[in-house]
Amino acid sequence: MIVGIRNLCLVVCWCAICSSGGTVLAQGFELEVPLGLKPPKIPADNPLTAEKVALGRQLYFDPRLSADNTISCASCHDPKLGWSNGEATAAGVGGQRGNRSGPTIINSAYNRFQFWDGRAGSLEEQALGPIANPIEMALPIEQAVQKIAAIEGYAQQFEKVFGEPVSAENIAKAIASFERTVLSGDAPYDRFKAGDQSALSEQAQLGRKLFFGKANCSACHNGPNFTDNGFHNLGVGFDKENPDIGREAISGLKGDRGAFKTATLREIAKTAPYMHDGSLATLEDVVEYYNKGGTPNPFLDEEIFELGLTEEEKAALVTFLTEGLSSSKYPDAEPPELPE
Repeated sequence: MIVGIRNLCLVVCWCAICSSGGTVLAQGFELEVPLGLKPPKIPADNPLTAEKVALGRQLYFDPRLSADNTISCASCHDPKLGWSNGEATAAGVGGQRGNRSGPTIINSAYNRFQFWDGRAGSLEEQALGPIANPIEMALPIEQAVQKIAAIEGYAQQFEKVFGEPVSAENIAKAIASFERTVLSGDAPYDRFKAGDQSALSEQAQLGRKLFFGKANCSACHNGPNFTDNGFHNLGVGFDKENPDIGREAISGLKGDRGAFKTATLREIAKTAPYMHDGSLATLEDVVEYYNKGGTPNPFLDEEIFELGLTEEEKAALVTFLTEGLSSSKYPDAEPPELPE
């Protein structure tokens, strides 16, 4: 579970000051930070509270935040599908589809940038984007505020949580607060790193050595969340006539052409298909893509080159990614009862 259950994880509670390694009772909320992760940063103007997280959870699962009441945040970021949607791209109102996959919400609290191209700098900023996007939830923000405010249960909750009526800013704060609780750690890799040599199988241990060595995965997938929070051109889509320019559209820098955010590898076994366009169906496909050195193009990242992995090594690497980075305490969440 995400909220309020004690287990072998480090339990961290939040107030004005975050305390790690212990428990600080504050506003009745406890955020579990699993083994292997550090406490995420919480914005000073949006502290976590149990009531706010509960409100954000309702909004996250509520399709009334879409123009035709059919699409919720969870439609494209489903807890049962790795907090993604199990498809190459996400379907919006009227079955419309964009050209990018739905990135996982897991550990998004640690992301320096949100969206594949990094166009949002916080979860609060990200939360409103899909609601207004005409090919996603297609509901102008002003209309979203009016729609939620007209639901008595929500109106009462916003007054209780924020001390004021429904607003775009507070819708974003509530959804972001819920998303910050979706954490995954305490995987076999973390237990192995903490000293439990039996936590990883022999094949997974070989994969681990390759990941941090010959395969060069850790050049970009590093740190507790297995991402450098950077943007890289892997050549994905550059075999097409008009490849997605990615980060360049945001930064305006030609050197960012075709560069996309490094995704976390936590729970990677659950988030297929892979890459920003969902073009690779399996982790075996992903490893083979890297093994061949990506797709050549003038902007290919310097960290991408032919790896020369054997079939045994490729299999071991996949085993590490699946066995080693999948937690037995997966952060699942069920749809809550929605206000009327």
